[in-house]
Amino acid sequence: MLAHSNGIEDEPADESDGFAASGGILTVDLTALRANYARLRQEATGAEVAGVVKANAYGLGIEPVAKALWAEGCRTFFVAQLCEALELRPLLPDADIFVLNGLASGTEEAAARRNIRPVLNSLPQIRAWSALAAREGGRLPAAIQVDSGMSRLGLSGQEVEAVAADSALLAGIETRLVMSHLACADEPAHPANKAQLESFRRLAALLPKAPLSLANSAGVFLGPDFRFDLVRPGIALYGGRPLAGERANPMRPVVRLEARIVQLRHVPAGAGIGYGLSAVAEQAMRLATIGIGYADGWPRRLGNHIAAFAGARALPMVGRVSMDSIILDIGDAPLGDGDLVDLIGQNQDVDAVAGAADTISYEILTSLGRRFARRYIGESA
Repeated sequence: MLAHSNGIEDEPADESDGFAASGGILTVDLTALRANYARLRQEATGAEVAGVVKANAYGLGIEPVAKALWAEGCRTFFVAQLCEALELRPLLPDADIFVLNGLASGTEEAAARRNIRPVLNSLPQIRAWSALAAREGGRLPAAIQVDSGMSRLGLSGQEVEAVAADSALLAGIETRLVMSHLACADEPAHPANKAQLESFRRLAALLPKAPLSLANSAGVFLGPDFRFDLVRPGIALYGGRPLAGERANPMRPVVRLEARIVQLRHVPAGAGIGYGLSAVAEQAMRLATIGIGYADGWPRRLGNHIAAFAGARALPMVGRVSMDSIILDIGDAPLGDGDLVDLIGQNQDVDAVAGAADTISYEILTSLGRRFARRYIGESA
């Protein structure tokens, strides 16, 4: 096994395990994941570091990811929806699990029975959770989210004042966390960061005393003022760049994506290539078709202007991305049918792919499809 200084470990796939049946292989390095958690814990000294594992752990697999984070010492986890919390609970029976979107009406009892904690974002959610606590004859734990300036989720300033004025609203609720979310944390100089920090402090002071949380992945790197008692990294755990414009990514790469060559061909000068014949061979070319496409989450807009890699050699994509295939210009590269090429790896990380697609690394990871063979390596595999 060869280790690269700037890439995921290069460990050949075991074809005997059925990887040959897929068009691509998605490798997740759980050792790198754990190292990223440890790096964030070092950065956020004094604050608890939670793990955001919503959207199937950003597309990488909630079971292996959550268990690896637990092994590294993570004890608090965030998901977006109750269905995700219900999947996570049997995997980590002792974890604190919060549901960022809160609970749909009528699902409160299902959450309470499994010790799942809602993030209460509205007065109706607060009333429903408090009413359940009254019926149960006790108090139920929850987080309360305030809107500090993103206009997405959380109590408005007026609603926070209403809660502060009516102690009965929170009578049955044990406030385990007061939180908000930063809109522009990946741009450290953006004035919204300071404005949201001030707003969060003001609104949190009106609510019951509890641990505070504001920082996401990028927020961890904005400095101690933003970290409070708990930080909630997501993309940084999975190797994504936390801050826009930073040349050096402090996180280790977690993902490698390889695609299999399914056919080779030579075409003459003037041959049209791919749907719409959007590329035309200016000279005789040697082409390889690989077996993934937009049905696997590879953005269609990447046709004609990004490359795959064989080692350090770039293999430009030519023509449009199809549903199940992409065409590469491989020149005289020593490649044959069945060989694997890198789409995400040491020469092209997930942020580079996202930049070429005019999107963000979050979307690339969470779009990766079900047809990839998934392989987990590292000490927690």
